[in-house]
Amino acid sequence: MYKPNSQTTNKVINHIAEISVAREVILNAPILPQWEVKLRKEAILKMAHHSTSIEGNRLTLEQVEDLLAGKEVPAWEKDKIEVENYVKVLEYIDQLGSKEQTKLTEEIILEIHRLTTKGLLDESGSGHYRKVPVAVVNGFGRTVFGPPEVEEVPKLMRNFVAWLNNEEAAELYPVLMSGISHYELVRIHPFVDGNGRTARALATLILYLRGFDTKRFFALDDYYNEDRSRYYVALQTVDPKTIDITKWLEYFTEGVAVSMGRVKKAILDLSLDRRLKEAKGQIYLDDRQMTILKHLQTNSRITISEIQSMFGISREMANRVIRPLLENGLVARQGKGRATYYELAQ
Repeated sequence: MYKPNSQTTNKVINHIAEISVAREVILNAPILPQWEVKLRKEAILKMAHHSTSIEGNRLTLEQVEDLLAGKEVPAWEKDKIEVENYVKVLEYIDQLGSKEQTKLTEEIILEIHRLTTKGLLDESGSGHYRKVPVAVVNGFGRTVFGPPEVEEVPKLMRNFVAWLNNEEAAELYPVLMSGISHYELVRIHPFVDGNGRTARALATLILYLRGFDTKRFFALDDYYNEDRSRYYVALQTVDPKTIDITKWLEYFTEGVAVSMGRVKKAILDLSLDRRLKEAKGQIYLDDRQMTILKHLQTNSRITISEIQSMFGISREMANRVIRPLLENGLVARQGKGRATYYELAQ
């Protein structure tokens, strides 16, 4: 059976800590249903655009949005098919989640690939393991990676899928399982084309089925696409002899941490916007008062002394700064005397 080879470094641990904090904020922040729909739609657009763009798709994010809205987009047919296919893959992932799918099978991976490459590969290649040798080349036409031989692919995939469903994988933090799976599918390179998109879709599916991204706000592909060369370099840091994927997991967890941080910021901004809109009357807050509210979204309390330090002001001025927040019911005073502190009003 396949067994991943990696070390848990301080970088990985720190990234996981950042991810865990962001995830708790995302899952528990109070936002309106229409905003949740908006965030899900944005995540789908970003995944469809960035995952295909990594592979050379020329559509812009705006063109992807127009295409999915049913508008006419002047572009190569192949580019449009790639994007539309990837959206179908994301819909398939949602269907698996709604069915409470728990087991990952070869059939699921093959179906992801079939949906990814429909209309781009012939029927013998779409949704089927490759029957010919392939090589990964860089922009200069040089081979940078030689995947396993054709005859090895079925066994490697069986062993890989067996690991995906065993106890060791189930005990892993979902992000680590997702990152390991992403790399291993790319390494095996089981398909003639579409391996990268299938690997990224599988990584997304694992996060969803393991209950990590239950709200479907998360899109990792944009992080890869911002610096494609770094993405490919990270994949190539693995020694082909030892297959130690430590450096890859450092990169992968960093990407998740950055992407989750962006979602967290968007969630906090929407949550704060909701709180302000629901407050009575017209409220005018200055930058310092907004900073206090944002601080309280990720910290349970704040004191007058902390406000003084935050802005370099006197105690009297700190009390004046927080007063409008108290008067408008945005924060509540707790404790007495020196033990007084302020928290977001319920």
